[in-house]
Amino acid sequence: MSVLRLEDVSKVYVANGQQVPALDGVSVEVLPREFVAVVGRSGCGKSTLLHLAGAMDLPTSGQVWIEEACTSELDDAGLVRVRRESVGHIFQSFELLPTLTVVENVELPLLLSGRSGARPRALECLEWVELAGLEERMPHQLSGGQMQRVAIARALVHGPKLLLADEPTGNLDTVTSSLILQLLRGISKEQGTAILMATHSTELISAADRSIRLRDGRVEV
Repeated sequence: MSVLRLEDVSKVYVANGQQVPALDGVSVEVLPREFVAVVGRSGCGKSTLLHLAGAMDLPTSGQVWIEEACTSELDDAGLVRVRRESVGHIFQSFELLPTLTVVENVELPLLLSGRSGARPRALECLEWVELAGLEERMPHQLSGGQMQRVAIARALVHGPKLLLADEPTGNLDTVTSSLILQLLRGISKEQGTAILMATHSTELISAADRSIRLRDGRVEV
């Protein structure tokens, strides 16, 4: 069974009274353990695709399925539940809360959802991304690569089936980018998590199981 399935999905925004198409008839399927790269020029629809895949937005037409849930059929509470339980996010700019320690940033998704065992699980994830011993540091005390690894630990802490990554190495040097790539591949193959990643990095594209190229909101065949 697929973790993510988009069926003939279109998304149209309205700006200044004009309709602006972002996606046009896109169909995509991502299976467990798959590492899929979404590539294309800026403005081609990559970010829109990730927003729809993460239940952060709804399609204008077509359907988005995350595991067994069709996002268009869910109410607000159902969408929140899918985002909290099924999807993890990694951002280019890390998005760590500066007033929280490393371990507090990682355990936050579990605390917000009311799940027990937040601290032990957060520590386990930090050990997995090789940051054991840095739990009490503040984000400003970390390097860019360390902050991204904290962000990865936070994205994994609730055990999502789908991980969405938006230019995850965009702010990192070449060596650090390679380390993050190794982590992402480990997440996919060892933990069975499906990854959908928007990127311009040729290294990340070549390391993915396959790539989807978007152009003007459509999948290039």
